[in-house]
Amino acid sequence: MQGKMKVALARDIGKIDIVEQEIPQPGENEVLVKLEYVGVCGSDLHYYESGRIGDNYVKWPMVLGHECAGTIVETGSQVTGLAIGDRVALEPGKTCGRCQYCKTGRYNLCPEVIFFATPPIDGVFQEYVAHQAALCFKLPDHVSTLEGALIEPLAVGFHSALMGEAKLGQSALVSGSGCIGLVSMLALKALGVSKVYVSDVITKRLEKALALGATGVINVAEKDLVQGVQEAHKGELLDLAIDTSGVESAVAGAMALLKKGGTFVFVGYSSSGMMNFPLSLAMNKEISMKTIFRYRHIYPMAIDAVAQGKVDIKNIVTDVFDFKDIQKAMDESAKNKAEIVKSVIKIA
Repeated sequence: MQGKMKVALARDIGKIDIVEQEIPQPGENEVLVKLEYVGVCGSDLHYYESGRIGDNYVKWPMVLGHECAGTIVETGSQVTGLAIGDRVALEPGKTCGRCQYCKTGRYNLCPEVIFFATPPIDGVFQEYVAHQAALCFKLPDHVSTLEGALIEPLAVGFHSALMGEAKLGQSALVSGSGCIGLVSMLALKALGVSKVYVSDVITKRLEKALALGATGVINVAEKDLVQGVQEAHKGELLDLAIDTSGVESAVAGAMALLKKGGTFVFVGYSSSGMMNFPLSLAMNKEISMKTIFRYRHIYPMAIDAVAQGKVDIKNIVTDVFDFKDIQKAMDESAKNKAEIVKSVIKIA
């Protein structure tokens, strides 16, 4: 396909212009996707607000956005299994396929990964993208492209739950009820965890967690985390804790709430990159501690969970913005975290 497309180009911290660029041409193993929805991720907001995440700095200008879905409008000459008109969710990380991590199936750890909207790679706040066909997953007819764009964060939630070895009949705590906290809770419930408690300091996010199926919520701005969970869980300890907040007090409280032999999964990054937590307590309880980085082999599972109605992914969205209003979308998402739980950009 020849022609121009609209692209939201971030020129500096807090500044986005919509410009025109050439529509990309797909390679022989790629498809051209007309994007319909792109989610606004916390990482997009970090880059937009500060120009960096940890030691990863943006070199402006840059295109943000990596949670996306749309419709195939052109296929490369070697593409099989996908066709024009198929609606797809895009896994945003292209890996090398040669390193020890790729060869052993842990491709999310590939040091040469090319991942949308991770500097210096541009993202997909734009109308079209050419992407590897193998990383485009067909959506069932009854799964919308809005839901398709949310498969990416849901994959993080499932990876967190699977790393925690979540299973039927367990009890769990998720610290933090932003998007990743909510999808972690949804994944735990889909895997059969019986009781999932969620903590945060933002009331609207906790209300959203309850609406999506949390067993109970604790506003730690008003109540001690340990006391709140023990009251709700009748004094019993928990099997599993997932921290998406990156807050030291949340980690310490969650570890206090775990049973001996329980499992703790670190998901959220601390603002400083460093954290103190009660190691002696963890050792005395023989807590298994896991960390996660993105996800691997999750998209088919996540799409199937949505298709079967096991995960109500679309209702994590609180705000949908038109593409032409993307500057407003980013500004409001950054400044109004007490009200906006998850925002999505409607591209087409």
